[in-house]
Amino acid sequence: MMAGIGARGRARALASRGGGVGASPYGRWVRRGGVPAFVYSADQEALAAAEWDPILAPRTRRHWVMVGNRAIRMQVANDGTVGVFDEGDGLRWLTAPDPVGTGISLVAESDGSSWGSDYRQRGGAAPPLRTFGPTWFEVRDSRAGLALARLVLCPEGEVPWLLVRVRLSLAADAAERRIELSEQWALRPRFCNFLETADQRRQRAELAVQYEVATGIGMVEARERFASPDAGGAVGQAAQALIGPPATLRLEQLGARAAVASAAGAPHPTLRLAVPIALQPGERRELWFRFGRPDDAAIDPAAVLRDSRRALAGRLPRAGAPRAPEARREVPWHAALLTGGLAADRVLGGHSLNQGSAYAYAIGFNGAARDPLQHALPLVYLDPPRALSVLRNTCAWAGADGDLPYALDARKQPQAFGFRPSDQNLWALWLASEYAAATGDLAAFDAALAYHPSRAAEPVPLREHLRRQFRFFVDRIGRGERGHVRILNADWNDVAIAESGVDRATMIERGGSVLNSAMAAWVLSVFAGLAARLGEAALAGEAAAQAAELRALVAQAWNGRWFHRAYAPGVAPVGEHDCWLEVQPWAILCGAADAAQAASLLATLDQGPRAGSPLGTRLRWPAEPGRVEAGTWGDGTSGGIWYAIEMTLVWAAARHDPDLAWEAWRRMTLAAHTAAYPDIWEGTLSGPDAWNGPESTRPGRTWSAAPLFAMQQYPVNNNHSHAQPLLAYLRLLGIEPTPRGSLAVGGGARFRSPTFSLGSDGHGAVTASGPVTVESAHGAVSGGAGVVRW
Repeated sequence: MMAGIGARGRARALASRGGGVGASPYGRWVRRGGVPAFVYSADQEALAAAEWDPILAPRTRRHWVMVGNRAIRMQVANDGTVGVFDEGDGLRWLTAPDPVGTGISLVAESDGSSWGSDYRQRGGAAPPLRTFGPTWFEVRDSRAGLALARLVLCPEGEVPWLLVRVRLSLAADAAERRIELSEQWALRPRFCNFLETADQRRQRAELAVQYEVATGIGMVEARERFASPDAGGAVGQAAQALIGPPATLRLEQLGARAAVASAAGAPHPTLRLAVPIALQPGERRELWFRFGRPDDAAIDPAAVLRDSRRALAGRLPRAGAPRAPEARREVPWHAALLTGGLAADRVLGGHSLNQGSAYAYAIGFNGAARDPLQHALPLVYLDPPRALSVLRNTCAWAGADGDLPYALDARKQPQAFGFRPSDQNLWALWLASEYAAATGDLAAFDAALAYHPSRAAEPVPLREHLRRQFRFFVDRIGRGERGHVRILNADWNDVAIAESGVDRATMIERGGSVLNSAMAAWVLSVFAGLAARLGEAALAGEAAAQAAELRALVAQAWNGRWFHRAYAPGVAPVGEHDCWLEVQPWAILCGAADAAQAASLLATLDQGPRAGSPLGTRLRWPAEPGRVEAGTWGDGTSGGIWYAIEMTLVWAAARHDPDLAWEAWRRMTLAAHTAAYPDIWEGTLSGPDAWNGPESTRPGRTWSAAPLFAMQQYPVNNNHSHAQPLLAYLRLLGIEPTPRGSLAVGGGARFRSPTFSLGSDGHGAVTASGPVTVESAHGAVSGGAGVVRW
């Protein structure tokens, strides 16, 4: 892909092609109510490329994306169906989309036929229009002059139900029409037990699940219950394992009294409301429903829809960049899908923001702990209270000694799953430092925070949580070979030891991670700034000293081409003969690379692992010819392209080669994926944590570790695919915390959210909760609570 013409030439070439935006065979992007949306107009049954392989499930033509609010999430799909997910008590589907979703509206005609929002029962020969919005989904179809438009919305806020609006319009030249409109939601609850297979779920279902269906005027209600009054017996335990804590779901027609019918005796009943309607020529009728957890509060559904759309348009950020036209659409879209992954946590308090994708929705865990912390970094500039909420929620996972577990399982219990990474505390220190620099909310660090209930530890202020995490990182993780941070059995890269060729036991005990030394050199320097602002002089001094020492060690890891990846006693450095991308940007960011080395390294990356790769930079380079020939290269950590690492490369390049940085950001976009791989559905609206590289047998798709798990099983809604482009865009504008506890800003492009704005000219404003100092090209400005302008 345009190899050899240089970053500036590539940037000009992409710009001349209209921003690198390719046409999608599935539909087109539009704006609705001031926000981006995608109109899916393809007929997936007629389009050969629409069929794809989830690896661990049968091939399918179903394409979906998750949207949500802070209480509930829905999987909306091109077949017109919906699945509902709730992680307030644990990771579980309230209505599982296996193999398709539920939540449809059907029109029963007087001749006995039926049609509606379900693609399998569409109105005519032409495919319906399905519009994927940031928090809503609409299906439009028609038959013989009768048009149906069904919109499903996740209302703004922590609302635990979905709002459904059905509009029916009869053409003026049509005859009177008598129909029955039915709203139907099949109940298929499923708890996301770790690595549970479909066969295991079916076995549990045969043992465990029954429903108690209660009916009433205008509503039908289903309550999950155990098949045995003895909840501790085998049947009760199987039920708990299958569906999680008991929950009540309700389908209700709003603003009307409706007849009720339900599927009596079915093991998984369908909640169904049927409404007889007579339409005159030219007449339009509007019906409203809500489905989800019961809420007896009276509402005006039209007002809920109107206010939610206004609030959505008001809270989504706006962006504009001459060198990246895609930013106007993608920045608000990524922000919507990222914030749609927030979930109020009814167990630990605060909000979770897990990776999603195959990890949460299929495999069944929330991890690693670093992930919600880094996903929350853009929220510092979009929704600061929720950034703090995620920080508090994730810090609560830790033990009283500051040890953050690898993950929480589906029941929100701390688990290692065999992984012992050495970087996790750094992400908590980073998010805390960035939050304080951008908001000035120092009071937040004095607020008490309870530990996970399983820890049996007394609550302590947030600042004490952070102090303990710092101590754990310094004293317990400690140092390994050549004085570098110990790698343990993983650092960021979960398979680094297996890929290194170094004895596993030796590497875990004594191996040194240059990656985590470089990251720590940057993180601890900005954490020192936060500690100083909190009056923790000794802590600030120690953090700054640790940062300086690690920076010097990383500088010694330069081999003339790139920085080594890791060290173990008695063997050659890992990364002496091949370049491991993850360490390289951090070596630049922490200041270990001088200007000449940074320029040389960026040129090497541009001409090597970036060359010919339309979605970004390969994690390892050069490729191993034997593995390429065998088809085992180009996926995952063996030459795949990772959003989290590409973000750091954009950030590092922004300091030394802005043209390269902007062009690298554009490769992270959904537009770039559509341009390079238009027939692949994933990448149109969302993506995984990593794309396969050009050398893969499945380029443009994502990794698989079958038969255990596969990201390809659920290749969208990994929050890295949304958080990392947002954070990288902010870094392109020079927005980042400093070791002085201040916030640096630049310019060159535009960004505006309800709490933070920056113009191309470098002027801007932030709504602060406490004292902040902003360092810009126009000078340093300090202010207190309120709007601070520069």
